[in-house]
Amino acid sequence: MTSFEIGLATLGAMMVLVYAGLWVPIALMLCSYVGVWMIKGSPLLAGKLLALAASETISSYFFGVVPLFVLMGFLVSVTGLGRDAYDVANQLFRRVKGGLGVSTVAANAIFAAITGISIASAAVFTRIAVPEMVRHGYTGKFSVGVVAGSSVLGMLIPPSLLLILYGLLTEQSVGDLFLAGVLPGILLAIVFAGGVISMAYFWPSFIGENLSEDTEHDMGSAEMAKKGLPILALILLVLGGIYAGVFTPIEAGAVGCLGAIIIGLFRRTLTLPNFWEVLTDTGLVTASVCFLIIAAQMYSRMLALSGVPHEFGVFVATADIGFWGVIIAYVALLVVMGTILDSSSIMLIMVPLMLPVIQPLGVDLVWFGIVTVIAVEIGLLTPPFGISVFVIKSTLDDDSISLGEIFRGAAPFALMMVVVLLAVLVYPPLTTALIQ
Repeated sequence: MTSFEIGLATLGAMMVLVYAGLWVPIALMLCSYVGVWMIKGSPLLAGKLLALAASETISSYFFGVVPLFVLMGFLVSVTGLGRDAYDVANQLFRRVKGGLGVSTVAANAIFAAITGISIASAAVFTRIAVPEMVRHGYTGKFSVGVVAGSSVLGMLIPPSLLLILYGLLTEQSVGDLFLAGVLPGILLAIVFAGGVISMAYFWPSFIGENLSEDTEHDMGSAEMAKKGLPILALILLVLGGIYAGVFTPIEAGAVGCLGAIIIGLFRRTLTLPNFWEVLTDTGLVTASVCFLIIAAQMYSRMLALSGVPHEFGVFVATADIGFWGVIIAYVALLVVMGTILDSSSIMLIMVPLMLPVIQPLGVDLVWFGIVTVIAVEIGLLTPPFGISVFVIKSTLDDDSISLGEIFRGAAPFALMMVVVLLAVLVYPPLTTALIQ
C-alpha cells in the first residue's frame, strides 16, 4: 500500500472504531500508531514520532488556557453567578410572552461571556431554568430544548475554548477570533430570542399553552445591582483585559479564576468542600480534553506523513467545484461528523485536513474559524451524539423527559443556527467588522 492509501485506510478505520463505540482518543491514537508503523515500517520509530508529537503538544505555552477556563467555568457555577444571571435576565424579560425562555437565552449569553464552555452552560441552566419553566406552564420538551440550544452560545461568544483551539491550530490571533465571534454570537442570541417569542405566539402546543411569567417577586434596582454587578465586573475583567492588551488570553483565564474566587469568598458561596469539588471536576475535564488534543495531534502528524491533506487539496483544486463548492462541502461534512463526534474532536481532525485546501483559495482564516465553530456547534444538538443533550439528560432531575424529547426540543434551535450560519457565509463582514 502507498502512504496515501494507508492514510485513507486509517480514516475509514477511525470512523468504524468510533461508530463501534471505542473512545475517540483511543481510536485516534491506535490509528495514528498503526498508520505511522505501516508508512515507516518500524513500530519503534512510530512510537518515537508519536511521543514527540505528544510532548510538543502538551508543552505548548498556550495549552494553559484549557485548565484555566475550565476552572473559571466551574467557579462561576458554584459561586451562584449563573443563577444570578438568570434572575437578572428573568427580571428584564418577565413581561414578554415566552419571557422565561427569552430569559434563559439572555442568561446563557451572559454566562458565555464569562466562561466560554457550552457544557458548563448546559449543566448550570438545566438545574436553574428547567424547573422554573416547567413550573410556569412551559412544556418539558421546550424547557430542555431552549437550554440545549442557548448553551451553544458559550462556544461562540468570547471567551470561547473552541476559538482558542482554532487559533492554536491555525496560528491565528486569539484576540481577533474573539472579536470576530462577538457579532455572530449576539446575532445568534437575538435569533434564539426571536424564535422563542415567535413560537409562543404561533406554536403554543410546542412551547406551552398556559404560560405564566414570574410576577411573584419584583426585584428592585438595589437587588438587580447586587446580582448583576459581580457578573458585569467579571466580564469586564476578563474581556476588557484581553482587548485592552493588559494580559493575554491565558493570563485572562487565571485572572478570571481569581476574580471568581474573590467574588465567591466575598459572598460566602465558595466553601472548602465545594472548592475541592471544583478542583476535582476541573482536573477530570482537563485531563480528558488534554488527552483528546494529544491524540488528535498524533493523528494530524500521521495524516501529514501519509500525504492525505496534500492529495485532498490537489483533488479539490482540480475538481473545479470552486470556492463555494469547497466551503459548502466542508460545512456539510462538519454537520455530519457532529452526529458521532464532539466539537473538539471534529475541529482537531478537520481543520488540519482543510488548511492546505483553503489557504490557496485566499480564504480569510478568521472568517473560516467562525464558520467552523458554528457548523461544529450544530452538532452539539444533533442525534445520535449531541453532547449538550447528553449533559442535560445526565443533569436533569426529571425522568419524565426522555432523551428523544430533548433532541426534539433542541431541533428548532439547530435550525436557527443554520440560518445564522448562512448569514455568516453570505455576509463575511459579520465576522470581520470589529477587527478592521
